[in-house]
Amino acid sequence: MTVASFEGRTPHIGDGCWVHPSAEILGQVVLGTRCWIGPGARLRGDYGSIVLGDCCAVEDNAVVHARPGETCTIGRWVTLGHGCVVHNVASLGDYSVVGMNAVVSDWAQVGEWAVVAEGAVVRQRAVVPAGRIAAGVPARLLDRVVDEPYRAEWRRFKQIYVDLCARYADGYGR
Repeated sequence: MTVASFEGRTPHIGDGCWVHPSAEILGQVVLGTRCWIGPGARLRGDYGSIVLGDCCAVEDNAVVHARPGETCTIGRWVTLGHGCVVHNVASLGDYSVVGMNAVVSDWAQVGEWAVVAEGAVVRQRAVVPAGRIAAGVPARLLDRVVDEPYRAEWRRFKQIYVDLCARYADGYGR
């Protein structure tokens, strides 16, 4: 794992986090508690800042980056799917999901419990309201909303990653 300062900008890894040995956290990156950072993930706060809330999962090969002097803010219990790119977003709300290979671009806002579907592209400055699902290229809002059965299922999925932090800390490579 590479956790490195850059020009005096130093990452902070919260208590109970697990960062895979092939992941890279560079510069002004703040991870809340119990975040799981998967293989090949890259969080680049080299000239911007990244803040992740507690209990986030950044899956394999996801990339998070911020523009110079700006902050990419990611809420609590957020899931960033395999291979997604989150570039200088204004905010990803609590419990939101960015699906596998999706792109969320500059200054976009994704609300609480909102979902960016697999492969979707959320353009610059776009807004995905709380509880809504955006899919396609470019991403468009679907009629379906994030209901309570969906939330219950995703709470279980999200808890798996939080639990994996301790399991990996105790069992990785053994």
